[in-house]
Amino acid sequence: MTFPEWTKPGIYGAVGGAIAISILGFTWGGWTTNDTAQTMARDLATDEVTLAMVPVCLDLSAADPERAEKLANLQDLTGFGRRNAMMETGWATRPGSDAPDRDLADACLAGLELDG
Repeated sequence: MTFPEWTKPGIYGAVGGAIAISILGFTWGGWTTNDTAQTMARDLATDEVTLAMVPVCLDLSAADPERAEKLANLQDLTGFGRRNAMMETGWATRPGSDAPDRDLADACLAGLELDG
């Protein structure tokens, strides 16, 4: 069986074009792999759940009888110390969980607007 003369360059061109399209698609075209898409979806879901829990955190803080002392303590601290103190108040613990959540503590601190 004989192949036409253009077959070899045609195959090389098709393979080279496929490689070029793949590189362009993944770098500039916004294509992602399955693992990257799942990671992005998981991160987005975690962020949304954290944002949805901020009102619960603020309600817990409003119902706490020791709120004034805890807020004064939070007001005196900055950075990681403030976040750790928020976690110790118990306000940043999701319902059904035993441990406080760092992301929720940060979001709740932003909701309390202690710097404003």
